Amino acid sequence: QVQTVESGGGLVQRGGSLRLPCATSGSMFSISFMGWYRQAPGKVRELVAGTTSGGSTNYADSVKGRFTISRDNAKNTVSLQMNSLKAEDTAVYYCFVNVPAVGGFWGQGTQVTVSS
Repeated sequence: QVQTVESGGGLVQRGGSLRLPCATSGSMFSISFMGWYRQAPGKVRELVAGTTSGGSTNYADSVKGRFTISRDNAKNTVSLQMNSLKAEDTAVYYCFVNVPAVGGFWGQGTQVTVSS
């Protein structure tokens, strides 16, 4: 079983920044995909940013140029740096990791609230 724990959420003013770290443990195999999703009230969960073990990244159009995802393969951690935050970035942010042949694992989520 893989444990995934997010931290770093909170309340921030519009235009501010937050960094969301995600730590994983319990995996005896390499993690392929690591990503951050978010879910706002009344909306479906959406991919914000993702990264593969080879270093490729992808971002939702709404966050391109503002958010940066980074991972440390040796430590099995992934972080999301969020800059120029907007009110529409308010959501619960979830860390997700995929371990090939084992499955996908979600964190419990961390609330990000951007005040206008």
